[in-house]
Amino acid sequence: MTMDEKKILLAEDDASQSALLALELKQRGFRVETARGALAACVRVEKDLFDAVVTDLRLGDGDGLSVLSAVKASQPETGVVVITGHGSIDTAVAAMKAGAFDYLTKPVEPEELALALRKSIEHRDLVGEVRRLRAEVRERQGFSKIVSASAAMARVLELVSKVAATDATVLVTGESGTGKELIARAIHENSPRRDGSFVAINCGALPEGLLESELFGHVKGSFTGADRNKRGLFEEASGGTLFLDEITETTPGLQVKLLRALQEGEIRRVGDNHPVKVSARVVAASNRDLTKLVADGKFRDDLYYRLKVFPIEIPPLRERPEDALLLAESFLKRARVRTGSPAARFSPAAAKALSAYAWPGNVRELEHAVERSLIMASGPAVELSDLPPEVASAAASAPTRAAGRAKKKAKSA
Repeated sequence: MTMDEKKILLAEDDASQSALLALELKQRGFRVETARGALAACVRVEKDLFDAVVTDLRLGDGDGLSVLSAVKASQPETGVVVITGHGSIDTAVAAMKAGAFDYLTKPVEPEELALALRKSIEHRDLVGEVRRLRAEVRERQGFSKIVSASAAMARVLELVSKVAATDATVLVTGESGTGKELIARAIHENSPRRDGSFVAINCGALPEGLLESELFGHVKGSFTGADRNKRGLFEEASGGTLFLDEITETTPGLQVKLLRALQEGEIRRVGDNHPVKVSARVVAASNRDLTKLVADGKFRDDLYYRLKVFPIEIPPLRERPEDALLLAESFLKRARVRTGSPAARFSPAAAKALSAYAWPGNVRELEHAVERSLIMASGPAVELSDLPPEVASAAASAPTRAAGRAKKKAKSA
């Protein structure tokens, strides 16, 4: 790695030592600027950008820790290499804790210093590249994964964009297959917690005892088979987002513990008496009518209102028929690679049927229907006969359905 054009600030109050180190670094390809003392170095880093900074811990008008602090305040990605005497190791350790990249003890070997600077700059560049790639992934995985042209979904995405920037608990409701987890992921990917983990669990997939252990963790010996301590998903998602799908499938006993986790920001592992602080943003989801479950005494009202800080309801696909063909075309592009199908489009008759069908299984049913049709297709287009029979038969009733939707819109206007 060449260090040409990499600008280094050298903070050293000893004139001869400063000149010697500057010369050695210049001979190794660095551009070096010097500062005689802490104050001068702090002024320089506030006014100019550097690829790395070298500072002695002991400076005539201050110390290297103040230089380190100034660098981290004005250009936090710039690495700082601290030079210290043998008697100041404790201070050097303090500097590392404060964010220094490395420290070297006197007398400093020029090649060793140059190597530390190269590593510092490489680390900074790597961190920048990771941040750039994460930004690209977020851009691809945020709203861009949600395919829609309907006004109903536009309202949903507007709610997502508003709540994503907060830490509010979100309750996503909608019929099975409408894409509740996709909405939860969009909230996470567009939130300040995007660099944390997105952890999802279906609360209806496990019996109560196992679900409690999954969510809160357990300590060794707390039950048969617990041969080690285990972190729960609340801890795994700390700093990120925990998606609790089908929250209504939890038992009253577990609901009490979930309420405590939400209210107090702490959990207790199974078999442990000591609370553990957690910081997971919770997005819960259900395909059932929670208000009815609360009224029937089947779901705790206090947990319901704690979850319903920011409710988002996803409309079923039959209420946004304009999205059906868009989604189908998106699924077709993805599934072609998986199925090896030659079909690259839908025939007009197939497209008409896809738009006319009511899709009781919503987006999930549509995705499976597209994959089946690609397996059946033998030409350049998916034909009406390649669609599942119930979908294909919808083409005949398309004019009636369209007229019915127009009549409904006219009445509401």
